[in-house]
Amino acid sequence: MTSEVRGRVEALYTAPSKGEPMVSHETVAVAAGGIEGDRYADGDGFYSATDGCQVTLVDAAVLDDAAREYDLDLADGQHRRNVVVRGVDLDALLDATFELGGAELRGTKLRPPCAYLADLVGDDDVGDALRESRGGICADVLAPGRVAVGDDLRVTEANPRELGRQIAQRLGGVRVADDDEAATSHEERGDDHE
Repeated sequence: MTSEVRGRVEALYTAPSKGEPMVSHETVAVAAGGIEGDRYADGDGFYSATDGCQVTLVDAAVLDDAAREYDLDLADGQHRRNVVVRGVDLDALLDATFELGGAELRGTKLRPPCAYLADLVGDDDVGDALRESRGGICADVLAPGRVAVGDDLRVTEANPRELGRQIAQRLGGVRVADDDEAATSHEERGDDHE
């Protein structure tokens, strides 16, 4: 179990319903289904029926890059994510458990930008600016709590694959293959066990 501070909450947002502007908050209540008052916690998000997220996070540095590299202003919630954090690699939060203020979350999947976001922002460059993991991640709520601007983000249980890579490196620098690579090499050697 780790308690390393990996980032800080820089901003918090909710949207009361689909397409409405995001509302900025100094503090929010994170409940079992998401952030109280947010469209996804209420089941009213654009993707609620198919691909909703309980809580979404985006890296503030990515928003800075979008402004600098694409002249794209995603401030004041234009990014359509709930929590803006700084000082954390969001990829490291996938499949990891982390404390965000007084709440506990688990990173579940990437949340890349979509055509709907480009329409709301009025700029097709948003897809390039927030490509791949730069668009943020989704997280499920494991334990409710309050989150405030300035709160720490602490990883309490690292992504098991990343933890395995770190252990292997400490034990002699052995490179740990990705899951697909490992499966292929087992099949090639004929040591695949069923």
